[in-house]
Amino acid sequence: MRRFLQTLTKEENFAFNKLSTPKKIQDFLESLPVNFERGGDTLMSPRRLLRQKKAHCFEGALFAAAVFLYHGEPPLILDLKTAPPDDHHVVALFRRRRLWGAVSKTNHAVLRYRDPVYRSPRELAMSYFHEYFLDNGKKTLRSYALFNLNRVKRNWITDEKDLWYVDRTLDRAKHAPILPGKGARILRRAEPIERRAGKLVVWKKRL
Repeated sequence: MRRFLQTLTKEENFAFNKLSTPKKIQDFLESLPVNFERGGDTLMSPRRLLRQKKAHCFEGALFAAAVFLYHGEPPLILDLKTAPPDDHHVVALFRRRRLWGAVSKTNHAVLRYRDPVYRSPRELAMSYFHEYFLDNGKKTLRSYALFNLNRVKRNWITDEKDLWYVDRTLDRAKHAPILPGKGARILRRAEPIERRAGKLVVWKKRL
């Protein structure tokens, strides 16, 4: 997997090198506009993200994972799957002092960066549960999967094409359920004030 890093340009090496901590990676992703995919769905590689200077959550997670790999850490992502019609969310995981944290690219006030205070990936995934709801307050997070991008044999770091093969592989990965059986029936909907807060965004989509 690290052989893929050998295909980075001088400018890409410089960019990766200076993002030496999770906080720096998060700050960089926060500086980028959201990729609203105006021309159609995308799943850009870290190389294309640097060139296009925009990202959605999955693209941000892949970029963060690539930077972690560059600095000698495993490229781990966490897929948070939801009940339809909600969208899943993907974050990049890291460990500090045996505790887990997450880098997250999102346009919303919630589902954001996690400091490394969680004892397991499940505990971290559960930290997103009450933040994950539709406009009507229905909570939608249903399962999660920890995935090591070292399992992907193609060069997802500098690929010029969309990384749909990563999406398909992640979708097939075994996801651990969050709710047992029909547990969703007993969930209470998010409060109106939570729903209003959930609509706060950093970048507005222009028509």
